[in-house]
Parts: sequence; structure tokens; C-alpha cells
Amino acid sequence: MQIVSSAEATSLIKSGNRVFLQGAAMTPNTLIDALCDRHEALENVEIISIHTEGEAKYTQEPYSKSFKMNSCFVGGNVRQAVNSSIGDYIPIFLSEIQLLFRKNILPIDVAIVQVSPPDKHGFCSLGVSVDITLPAIQTAKKVIAQINPFVPRTHGDGIIHIKDIDYAIEVNTPIHTHEITPISAIEAQIGKHVAGLIDDGATLQMGIGNIPNAVLTNLENHKRLGIHTEMFSDGVLPLIEKGVITGEEKEVKTGKIVTCFAVGSQKLYDFVDDNPLVHFKEAGYTNDTAIIRRNPKVTAINSAIEIDLTGQVCADTIGSRQYSGVGGQMDFIRGASLSEGGKPIFAMPSVTAKGVSKITPYLKQGAGVTTTRAHVHYVATEYGIVDLFGKNLKERAKALIAIAHPDHQEQLQKDTYERFKS
Repeated sequence: MQIVSSAEATSLIKSGNRVFLQGAAMTPNTLIDALCDRHEALENVEIISIHTEGEAKYTQEPYSKSFKMNSCFVGGNVRQAVNSSIGDYIPIFLSEIQLLFRKNILPIDVAIVQVSPPDKHGFCSLGVSVDITLPAIQTAKKVIAQINPFVPRTHGDGIIHIKDIDYAIEVNTPIHTHEITPISAIEAQIGKHVAGLIDDGATLQMGIGNIPNAVLTNLENHKRLGIHTEMFSDGVLPLIEKGVITGEEKEVKTGKIVTCFAVGSQKLYDFVDDNPLVHFKEAGYTNDTAIIRRNPKVTAINSAIEIDLTGQVCADTIGSRQYSGVGGQMDFIRGASLSEGGKPIFAMPSVTAKGVSKITPYLKQGAGVTTTRAHVHYVATEYGIVDLFGKNLKERAKALIAIAHPDHQEQLQKDTYERFKS
């Protein structure tokens, strides 16, 4: 490993290269900015990543003339680019992105990552974003790193030795944080409904946001809960402190919190730093349905943009506009449904911020089906919970209308009659 300037480090990248960027809280923006500074000397550089934080300058003028975004999960900073001529999106399960690298379907020329300073043995930590970063650095022809003392040293598989880093720069900047926001009355009601489905000894999967946090705030009287998830945030910390989350009934890594990335406050990053309770693994492990299902009572809580009256879930597009990505939703919905006593749950407000019903007669034209109706079990809104498993199409429509917003129920009933003639 050579410690060099940002300009020298990014000089490894040539025209026509495919460049991987580590994402989420670990997004290496100092190196990304340095790469963008070289835009006049580059052309046709492909950027591949999942959600990143920061400006994503490579999607903006004048840099976008030299770079093209190929996203595996779309965040707000690249959404406009992905839905334009300068970017695109790959529909893929989070668990399978690693196959694009390992099977040489999308070989990586250069991986850009952010790591902790090396320990006395020369090993650096990938911090709180191991996900698809580990297979990316294992298969990339070259690796560039920004070494940052603010990066937590996490336990698990997210390590890289200095001999495997070609060029590195040194930075001293806090990694990206995501602070908790107040929970609304609607979110609180959804949280209460969903918490009522969770059994003692369950293994939880949930993401970031107010609805997962609302669920977690209602679990203080639960016992022996475990965590095997794609990601987690601050909401789990009070439950760990109170002894609610112990992981003692988990089959896979009993007693450990298993995740592939984490995003939250500095308190969260301090908690995971050098903490053997938390194991960071790659997404090919955390999101492997065969592994997920081995845990008891897997309770997977996911969100949706809209659900049609037959139970089809759209969670990654708004009509034909790519909004986010397939991600790990299907990995965990299927894993939960196959787990002994498992419960796959979709939780969402009944209407959008503009008052549009999220329970709809049909998905919008061009919308993607993220989770098929055959995979859907529980659906929760602020008006209650229904279980669609085993219900026929007409029964599903009736059940979903019962938890739709009252302002939309009459129209949904008319739509149901028009479709099913009953």
C-alpha cells in the first residue's frame, strides 16, 4: 500500500474502466471528488454501486460527460441520472449482486472504499458497509482506499489487508450519519399493530425509517429477540440495553446481531466499534434465504410504495420511474415465510403524503412488481393488519379494503366489483 495524494490515487482509473464505490455511511467522497476532478482526462467510465451518500458529482454537469451511473440500488442523489440518458438501473436482489462480480458478469477494474487505519497486523476494517463491498474488493483489479480514524472497526468478515490496497489517502472526517426523526401518530399506530405480531424469541429483520423505529419502541416487554438483518439503525439500541434483544434463540450465530451494513447516529457507530456482539457479513450471507430460514420465527418488516388489490407489491418504482431498488425485500420476505413460525410483513401508511391511496386496484402503468402476490402474507396500515396467505383474489381485495383509508374504501369497492363482478 502506498499513501499518496488524492490526485495520484485516482490516476489508477482510466477511460473505459468500471469503478465500484462503497456506499451508505461509508461513501468515500474525498476520493469520489478527486475522481470527478479528473473528468476532462476521462471518458466512458462506468460507476457501479448501491445507495451512496453525498453529492454524486459524477451524475452532474460537467462531470456526467465522462461518467455513466449503473446503479444496483437507487438513492436520491442519483435518481435523476438513473431516469435519464446518463444512467441506468440493474434489477437484482441484494443477495445476488456479488455474483455479478464473482462470475465476471460485471468485472470491476477499480474499487474505491473507505477503511479504518490498519491494526498492528496490517488489517483495515470496512466499517459499517460490508454488504457488496467485500466481494467488490476481492474481485477488483485495483483497490483505492481513504483511511479514516472515524471509521468503526467492526467484527465479522469486513476486513482488508494493507497489501491488498494499491493506493491510499488519509482523511479525518466523520462518516455519514442519519439522525432519528420524530414518529408521527400514523407511524406510531402502525408500529403498535406490527409489534402485536412479534413473538418472544423472534428473529427480526427491519430497515431504517420511522415505521421500523415505531415497531421497536413497542417491543420493550418482549423477550429473547434476535437480529438477523440486511441493515439496522439506532432503534435497536434501547432494546439491547434493556436486555430485550439477546439473540439466545437464534440458530445462526446465536447471541450475535448479524447484518451487512448499518446507518445511524454517531452513538450507533460508537456501539458497533470493536463490539464482538455485532457481526458484519456480506449481503450474499445475510440475505441468503437458506440461511435466514434457519432462524426461528423470522419476522421481516418491509415497506411498499403501493399494493394492488390482489397483493402485488411495488416497492421500487413510481410508475415507470425508478425510485429505489429491489434490494433485499424478497430475500427476507421469502426467508421469513419459510422460517418455522416466521412472519413476512409489509407495513405502510394507507395514503401518501398527498392523500393518494397506497392500496390500489391496479399498480401504476410501468410499475415493477417487487414482491409477487404469491409471496405476500401480512399487510399493515394504521387501520389494522390482514393476512393474505391462502386467500383467493376476491378475499384479498376485501381484506385490503378493510385496512385502506376510509376516504378511498368506497371507490376501491367499486373497482373490485368492476374487476371481479362480485
